[in-house]
Amino acid sequence: MMNQESWLTAEVPGPKKASLITKPEIADAMIRRASRPVFVVGSIASEIDLEEKKLIDYVIRLARQFQIRVIATGSTNTAFLARDFTPDAVMPAVDAGFRLADPAWQGVDGNGPHDLAIFVGLPYQMGFTILSGLKHFAPSLKTISLDNVYQPNARWSFSNISIKNWIINLEAIIGNKEEE
Repeated sequence: MMNQESWLTAEVPGPKKASLITKPEIADAMIRRASRPVFVVGSIASEIDLEEKKLIDYVIRLARQFQIRVIATGSTNTAFLARDFTPDAVMPAVDAGFRLADPAWQGVDGNGPHDLAIFVGLPYQMGFTILSGLKHFAPSLKTISLDNVYQPNARWSFSNISIKNWIINLEAIIGNKEEE
C-alpha cells in the first residue's frame, strides 16, 4: 500500500502535499517534458547501497541519458569525479535551494532558469526544508524527490518504499529512456 505520510512523524507539510509517484512512468514523463531539468544531489547519494551499486551510480546514468544538469552538494563532488563524471556545479544544498527560488538566476549553465528540480540523496530533514522553501517561494518550479521516503514538500515523490522497489523504479526510469 502506498503511504502518503511524512517519513518522520513530526514533519507537518501543510495542506499541499506531494503527489505520489505510483509508477516510474510518471517520473519518466515529467523528466521528458522538462526543458531544463537539474539534479540536486546530496551527500548521502554516494553512501546509499542499492545492491551492487550506489545511488550516485543511478544518478549518473539518469543524468547522462536524459541530459540533466547536476548540482553536487556536500562531499558528493569527490564521488562524482571518482566515477569520471563532472557535475555542472558544486554548491551547498541550501544555496542550490535559494538559487532555484531566485527568478533572476539563469541556471547552472547560464542559459535560463530550470523548470524541474530533481532532489535525491539529501538528508531527509534538509530535503524537507529546502523543498518547503521551493514550494512556497518558487511555485512555477516543478520538484521531484527520487528518494525512497515520501517527501511531502516536493511536487512529486515516491511513497515510503523498500530498497528493492526503489531499485526497480530507478531501473524502470532508466530502461524507459534506453528503449528509445
